[in-house]
Amino acid sequence: MEKNVILELENITKIYPGVVALDSVNFQLREGEVHVLSGENGAGKSTLIKILSGAEQPDYGSIIYQGKKRSFKYAYEAQRAGIATIYQEFNLIPELSIAQNIYLGREPKKLLGTFIDWKKVEKQAQALFDMLGVKIDVKTKVVNLPVSKQQMVEIAKALSLDSKVIIFDEPTSTLTDDDIVKLFEIIKRLREKKIGIIYISHRLEELFEIGDRVTVLRDGKKTGHHNIKDIDMSKIITEMVGRKIDKQFARDLQKPGKEVLKVEGFTSKGVFSNINFSVREREIVGFSGLVGSGRTEVMRAVFGIDKFDSGSLHFYGNKVEKSDPLKSVKLKLAFIPEDRKSEGTCLNLNIRDNIILASMASIFKSGIINLHEEKKLVTQAIKDLDIKTPSMQQKVKFLSGGNQQKVVLAKWLLTKSKIFIFDEPTRGIDVGAKAEFHKLINLLVKEGAGVIMISSEMPEVIGMSDRIFVMKEGTIVQEFSREEASQEKILKAAIG
Repeated sequence: MEKNVILELENITKIYPGVVALDSVNFQLREGEVHVLSGENGAGKSTLIKILSGAEQPDYGSIIYQGKKRSFKYAYEAQRAGIATIYQEFNLIPELSIAQNIYLGREPKKLLGTFIDWKKVEKQAQALFDMLGVKIDVKTKVVNLPVSKQQMVEIAKALSLDSKVIIFDEPTSTLTDDDIVKLFEIIKRLREKKIGIIYISHRLEELFEIGDRVTVLRDGKKTGHHNIKDIDMSKIITEMVGRKIDKQFARDLQKPGKEVLKVEGFTSKGVFSNINFSVREREIVGFSGLVGSGRTEVMRAVFGIDKFDSGSLHFYGNKVEKSDPLKSVKLKLAFIPEDRKSEGTCLNLNIRDNIILASMASIFKSGIINLHEEKKLVTQAIKDLDIKTPSMQQKVKFLSGGNQQKVVLAKWLLTKSKIFIFDEPTRGIDVGAKAEFHKLINLLVKEGAGVIMISSEMPEVIGMSDRIFVMKEGTIVQEFSREEASQEKILKAAIG
């Protein structure tokens, strides 16, 4: 093992039934460096992290940690050794305080070990945040914290374990730009303390801002390893997807047709007020704004998931007083939610059941399911969207993020919808899958659909939209044409 190398993986191989998830992968982490792990969904990144964190064991290969060959059969073994993982979905108990979460199960005791020394718990927790330069009251319940602060609690918990290696799995996927800046400052402090950091993100621009080295995986194999200063984004993308992607946000502009959706005076007290916009055939209408600006809440009300107090909806010129999801489906309105796992799919059902779910009533009007016809429709949907799966019987929870998103889209395409609401359609999916989704959205528009796209990625919303509405604190504050829009103008409007 080289000097200053804290962790080394040699020929790591993991085989699942019918799938080689990792094929003789080598990886190295030095003290005080940020080593970025990059690759498409399904490339093997998550499997590698699970092996490192003790959630999975390799079939072949070795883990060498601090100069010794190690094997972690359980997650707590890796944690005790000093390897901490901060996942996208935090492992915190909402109703406990920050301090209680950090030292849960490891609380210092007093009076011969009979009682927990809560003052010491809070003092030690506060010292961790002081070290990170984060101002926070450790007595606060986690349920009252924004996402960015919950992430800081996870980082403090990792430090409390005296971690030598910290793995960040998509740490910025739900953060605002300001929160990302703060997170990067924290990561730089950790680096100064000689903590080795493995960093996973689909936002490739972050690699160049925070990374020292990058390792690229594709289909379970290592396809590249570089110093960040010696590589550019196009090279990484090529290694990730096996082909060159010239334009990430290519639009095939169409001439908009007749109005398909009109929202007037839409108001929900305390959530959003006086929302007015329209969507036409062959048009993409983008919605931008900071987290909490009300974009998602408006679209949930349009689809009928949430109620609204006043205002009206017009579908194809016809007024609809009240909406609900069933009525929306009949009106050919589709909603692809931000949280595909809990709201977009039934994870424990297979692909076949998920895809047919929203259209069973319209396809099988007699109430009797024709299994042959169902299989035919689902097979065609899997083929059309290139859903990577061993079979239609595969449970959705075992698919990559990009393929889960394709299942959601396939479900709505089968309903023959004419209006599509996409809420953060490419969040958490890789650059190759993003390009595929943009092509699919382009195709929908070309075939006459009207599309609403909510996106926190300004290059995406600018590159894909014909018109852009900017929201702030539950109101639309500005509208930009495609020609007028710029990141600076949108950000100024969003901030106020």
